Amino acid sequence: MNTRHPHIVVHSPALDGSRRVTEGDVTLGLASHLDDVIEILRHADLDRFEVEDSDIVEWQGGGPEDWPGLSDDDW
Repeated sequence: MNTRHPHIVVHSPALDGSRRVTEGDVTLGLASHLDDVIEILRHADLDRFEVEDSDIVEWQGGGPEDWPGLSDDDW
C-alpha cells in the first residue's frame, strides 16, 4: 500500500510580504501570515498535521515566523 503525502510549499515572500502556498503545480492560496497558511490548508483538506513542524511543508525564504512587513503590533 503506497500512501501519498502532499508536498506543500510556502514560497518566498513577494514584494508585499505575501507568500504563495502550493501543492505541486497547484496554487492553493496566498498567505499574509501563518494563520492564512493554516486556513488555506484547511480549505484544501490538508490540515491533519502541524504546519510549523511538518516535513510535508517546505518553507522557502524563511520559516513560519518570517513575514516581511508584518510587525507584532499587527497581530
